[in-house]
Amino acid sequence: MPKRSSKPRDVNSLARSIVDEATGEKAPEEPQTEPKPDPGKDPAAVALGRRGGRKGGKARAEKMTPEQRSEAARRAAKARWDSR
Repeated sequence: MPKRSSKPRDVNSLARSIVDEATGEKAPEEPQTEPKPDPGKDPAAVALGRRGGRKGGKARAEKMTPEQRSEAARRAAKARWDSR
């Protein structure tokens, strides 16, 4: 599958990136910030859930057989195409 372009979708940001690319300038990178936790949530629970969520899909895939992974991918593709 071809790699998707990382160009911004916002028209103004896209225009700026095109001009920067044409003039050889490098646009300043926007700093990546962690989302601020909801004040009503326990920060420890949020961190624990995030940690589990980040490794969950990879761990699930490692436990599946190749046939199960293929079937899961087939169902996911069908769901994506059925929505169109």
